[in-house]
Amino acid sequence: MTNQIAVGIGILVVILLGLDFGLNGGDGSLFLTRKFLDLLRWVAFWR
Repeated sequence: MTNQIAVGIGILVVILLGLDFGLNGGDGSLFLTRKFLDLLRWVAFWR
């Protein structure tokens, strides 16, 4: 991955998070965070 691609992805993530907080009050990010934490707990169980 080049620096330009990494910066582009970083900028895209920041824009999408800004849109989520601006339009939905952060509900989408909160939902994805909770699901990711559930996945981590499930994977840790099988480890």
